Amino acid sequence: MAGDSIDHAFAGNDLTGAAGDPTYAGALSFMRRRFTKAVEATDVTVWGVPFDAAVSNRPGARFGPQALRRASAIFDNDPQYPFHRDLFETMRVVDYGDCRLDYRLPETAHAAIQTEAASLLAKTGFLLTLGGDHSITFPLLQAHVARHGKLSLVQFDAHQDTWPVAAGHDGAPRVDHGSFVKVAMEAELIDPATSIQIGIRTHAPEDCGIDILYGEAVEDMTSAAIAERIYERTRGAKAYLTFDIDCLDAAFAPGTGTPVAGGPSSAKMLAVLHHLRKLPIVGADVVEVSPPYDHGDVTAIAGATVAMYVLGILAEQHAG
Repeated sequence: MAGDSIDHAFAGNDLTGAAGDPTYAGALSFMRRRFTKAVEATDVTVWGVPFDAAVSNRPGARFGPQALRRASAIFDNDPQYPFHRDLFETMRVVDYGDCRLDYRLPETAHAAIQTEAASLLAKTGFLLTLGGDHSITFPLLQAHVARHGKLSLVQFDAHQDTWPVAAGHDGAPRVDHGSFVKVAMEAELIDPATSIQIGIRTHAPEDCGIDILYGEAVEDMTSAAIAERIYERTRGAKAYLTFDIDCLDAAFAPGTGTPVAGGPSSAKMLAVLHHLRKLPIVGADVVEVSPPYDHGDVTAIAGATVAMYVLGILAEQHAG
């Protein structure tokens, strides 16, 4: 145990260093990071976006941020596997809490997400978002591109999310969790020539020029080979990493809105992430965890571990 305190999310004296809360008790911030709205000069800010009004199948991802925080308590503050380090020894990471959204006016959610994300990115080094359905990646991309310029998209998913876009009531593109990539392409937020989708197990009308590693290819490749394909495609460009939990086979992620059989294991995709330690990611999200359809927190644990691996990548890059 790293210390003898409890409720480190409120009582911790420093933004660095592991907590000492028992796994079964204490305030449930993500990995026990300090809950604070003061994110100035932090290396990473974790926040939740509890929105699922743009799903085409099963809802429930609005409860994803809560579930991911709860599941993250299993990281008991030892050096995190497989990074062999306390991720927070020198990296200043906080939990900002959740984006405030008006559930009566879901059509205002994306603008609110973009505005708050932009505000956070002006103060913190990196924004790690816990979703929420996959439509939230669109306003997150808008905020990140405003700061970094056009980005490469590294998308772990069972779906391409490039379905045709209809006009909304105001004439603007209608963004849902199955169309956000196409809208982002048309808005020139992402560069298709350096973007890649991993784990795709469905067909959409078009690929928008993005490289695709289908499920069967992922099954036949090693994790190192998959990572090498990602490096080759992104070619050193700044990247946004989005991980839809339905990238995993339904056996490893039953708690999601649109599960698809025939996908990779959590072990394989986590190994891919570990191989991406040199990928220049400037933002990331974990989305589509729907606790009402989960069993024994299987999906939440997988999603929380993906988010931890993102922090692990950043910790290694931070340490040089």
